[in-house]
Amino acid sequence: MILQKKGYTYNFNIKEDCIECAENQIQLQPEEFLIDEKHRFQEMSDVDNESVLYAISSKDGKLKGLLVNAYGIYADYASFKLVQKLNRPEK
Repeated sequence: MILQKKGYTYNFNIKEDCIECAENQIQLQPEEFLIDEKHRFQEMSDVDNESVLYAISSKDGKLKGLLVNAYGIYADYASFKLVQKLNRPEK
């Protein structure tokens, strides 16, 4: 995978108010990470079934990883601040 070759080797999961890398037990608050790339995937047979792949790096540059989010699934689970960060328009 191209993103892995670019150094995005960790996997992130969404927690209530942060993202977490379980492999090394690091949690990043919304102000501690950058979204470097965002890719949307939509199932051809079901336009309501969409996922987003985020390439994320810590602001200090020491941690790079991927987060997959089924579109809208975390809206009730994640904090408003985290949802805002993930839904920010792409640059």
